[in-house]
Amino acid sequence: MHKPVTAQPQDVAAASSGLLAPDTSGMNFYRADPALADLLRIYLPEPLFRHIEPHLDRLGELAGGHLDECARLADRHTPILHQRDKFGRDVQWIEYHPAYRELENAAFGEFGIHALSIRKGIMGWPDKYPVVAKQAFTFLFNQAEFGMGCPINVTDGCAKLLANFGSEALKAKYLDGLTSTDMSKLTQGGQFMTEKEGGSDVGTLTTRAVQEGDHWRLYGEKWFCSNADAKVVMLLARPEGAGPGTRGVGLFLMPRFLDDGAQNHYRIVRLKDKLGTRSMASGEIKLEGAIAYAVGKLDRGFVQMAEMVNSSRLSNGVKSTALMRRAYHDAMTVATNRVVFGQRIIDLPLGRRQMLKITLPVEQALSMSFLTADALDRAEAGSQDAAALLRILTPTLKFRATRDARKVCGDALEMRGGIGYIEEFATARLLRDAHLGSVWEGTGNIVAIDALRRAVGRHGAESALAADLHARLDDSASVPQAWRDHLRGLTDRAVGFARVVAGKAENEADARRATSLLYHVASSVALASEAHRIHETRGDARRLLLSRLVIDHRVLPSDPFRLTENAAQAKIAALLLGDRAVGMSEVGELVQAA
Repeated sequence: MHKPVTAQPQDVAAASSGLLAPDTSGMNFYRADPALADLLRIYLPEPLFRHIEPHLDRLGELAGGHLDECARLADRHTPILHQRDKFGRDVQWIEYHPAYRELENAAFGEFGIHALSIRKGIMGWPDKYPVVAKQAFTFLFNQAEFGMGCPINVTDGCAKLLANFGSEALKAKYLDGLTSTDMSKLTQGGQFMTEKEGGSDVGTLTTRAVQEGDHWRLYGEKWFCSNADAKVVMLLARPEGAGPGTRGVGLFLMPRFLDDGAQNHYRIVRLKDKLGTRSMASGEIKLEGAIAYAVGKLDRGFVQMAEMVNSSRLSNGVKSTALMRRAYHDAMTVATNRVVFGQRIIDLPLGRRQMLKITLPVEQALSMSFLTADALDRAEAGSQDAAALLRILTPTLKFRATRDARKVCGDALEMRGGIGYIEEFATARLLRDAHLGSVWEGTGNIVAIDALRRAVGRHGAESALAADLHARLDDSASVPQAWRDHLRGLTDRAVGFARVVAGKAENEADARRATSLLYHVASSVALASEAHRIHETRGDARRLLLSRLVIDHRVLPSDPFRLTENAAQAKIAALLLGDRAVGMSEVGELVQAA
């Protein structure tokens, strides 16, 4: 399911000599990914798709070329915190490599990814963009640069929090800058939440807020603050006299600079020395009476911030999917260009199997990302059913896609061999960055508990998921009836198991497995539904083969003593790793025979 990969000019000497496989330099990541265009045609109105496609094409070209080189340089030349300016004044500032500024210009300036769903008129579209369109740009940009995904996301989150809960005065003062695509007017945002006392356990935070006239003074420490020098920061603090737990926490906006141009009363103590996302500055912040302004009701701070979790976890899942897609591109480039023992790697049985093991979680995550983005669009338009569906989809996507990214990026590195371990190639950076997703916005345990104990146990969101998946199967008439019936049964079993796990506290140890089952079954249904829609549009039903592989390899138990390769499996591999469109009749026979 890929476009043919050919060596780029700078790689010709190495490739032709047979010594080293080429990499993805010069690849257009949009053109190399027909599945992305297929899903956008499913979820977006045709006029909007036609409008954004040239912009996606340009971003795909930049992501495989100039932006990728900028990302490599920014990763190597990390931010530097300076405590004084050149005149000896105590003015903190962070120095970034020029390549990082180039990445900013593309993300915030040319494409305005941070503001696509908030501000009208970006890239010539008269309205705001739906979340599906926004995440398409997120997906392509993060294939080049993952670190800046955080500043983009938190700036977007700050703007949404301000727009939804801020006073008119605060919105008038800060909202335009947070959503600007004019780099001279842009004010990037930050969200400083984590403390030593409370990471996932937000209710234990100790940052204090003391009222002083029309503003507040903040005292305390924030332990992990990404986009550390952001000009506008949203953070949680406990007003003096407020009670314990999350109900006593308020939401505040804290500017980096005061009205007279002086720095606000907080210090960046140091920058974090991180495993990945090295291009972006994360720091420790000490609040020393910093001036801040209350956003919304003081006793609703945690609830208001939690409303952004759906957007941020979706973005997290999409970014992890982007890492996987980039890893797939690299692995496929190696597999189709590298000759060993007289054959291309892609023509060797183990090579094909490894590529399929890389391909399957990538396509699952892509389908689940846009399924979730569409649910968010419909929920924001007022659909209560979509809101319930979103409540279960976001933690499920976040839990599984981020974990899969670690393995996919590792397997892609291995496809290149020892060279993949060298930092001159993207694979080492991809693997380092992939580990962030599963700890950002909640670790795997926290997110699985959220999916089961809260989304299922407290809100009954699994019913909305079951209804949605059944409806998708009902609407996929061209998919063989036997397969649709099989998926209906598995949907009911996965939902039933989730209810059992959510029903008793002592079943918590199975929360991760139950969340994975929901993800795998939902993605298999989504892939089958997409196969029907894509086949209607352009005669290609191969995503149904992926639907079958998800069930065979990620849901049902397997016999470790049984040979897995047979004629049907070999043909499935050849079709999925090739670029020929395949009709539903041929695919249907393979699904039944596999």
